[in-house]
Amino acid sequence: MRDPTIYNVRALDRAMQILACFDDDNPERGVSEIAQLVGLHKATTHRIIVTLLNGGYLERTSDGERYRLGLHLAKMGLAVARRLDFRREAIPHMHALQERFGETCDLSIFSNGAISYIEVVQSRYPLQIAARPGQRLPGHCTASGKVFLAFASSDELSQALREPLRRYTENTITARHRIMEQMELIRSRGYGFDDGEYEAGVRAIAAPVRDATGKVVCVLGMPGPAARMDTERVAEIAAALIAAVDDISAHMGWQRNRPTLT
Repeated sequence: MRDPTIYNVRALDRAMQILACFDDDNPERGVSEIAQLVGLHKATTHRIIVTLLNGGYLERTSDGERYRLGLHLAKMGLAVARRLDFRREAIPHMHALQERFGETCDLSIFSNGAISYIEVVQSRYPLQIAARPGQRLPGHCTASGKVFLAFASSDELSQALREPLRRYTENTITARHRIMEQMELIRSRGYGFDDGEYEAGVRAIAAPVRDATGKVVCVLGMPGPAARMDTERVAEIAAALIAAVDDISAHMGWQRNRPTLT
C-alpha cells in the first residue's frame, strides 16, 4: 500500500508541527524555542507563525514576545465536540451523576498520550476540582488516562509510557511494571482510580465507553477532594459510573462493560 504521507503538503506539515508544540505544560513559546523544537530555520518558523497568527490559529502574548494557541482553534475544537453523538448521550448522565454525588463529572477523549476534556459538569460544592473543556491532562497518572491506556493497543501503550514519565506528586506511579499491574486491574474491575497521583489531595474514578469493537472512545470521570472520597464512596461512584457508561454504550449500540467490582 502506498504511503499516504507522500501527499502531504510540506508547509501544512510544518504548520501542524508548530501547533503541536503547545500544550498545558507549555502554553506559550517564543520563535527561537519553536524553531528548535520543530527543526526549522528561525526565519522559516517566523513566517509560518505569522501566517497562523493572521488566521487566528495563534495569538501573541501581552509582551509581544511569545505565542499561544488562538481562539479559532478553540472554536473548531468545540465544533467537533458538539457533533460527537456520544457527547450528547453522556450529558444527561453527567448531570445525574453530579446531582447524586455533588462532585464534578467530566467526559474525555484520548490523543498523543494525554486526555482532553470535551465536557465538564462542575461540582456543586464550594471546594471543587478545577476542570474545563479543552483542558489536557497526562495519561499515566489520571484515572481517565489510565482507563484509556488499559484498553489501548500495545503500540499505543508503549508510545504513551515512554521513559521517563513525569512525577507530579509523591503518589505518581512511574515504574512501568506497576503501571501494567494497574492496567490489568482496570480491565478486570471496569474502572480506573487515581489516588492523588496527578494532584495531591485529589482522588478520581473513571469508566470507559467502548464501541462495538471494544475500543474506548471516551471516558466518564468523577474527581473530588480526598476528604470526600473514602473507600465506600469510591466504590459507590465506580458502580454508578459503570452503570452510566453501560447505558451510553447501549444507546449507541456499542459494547457494555462486564467487570467484577472489587
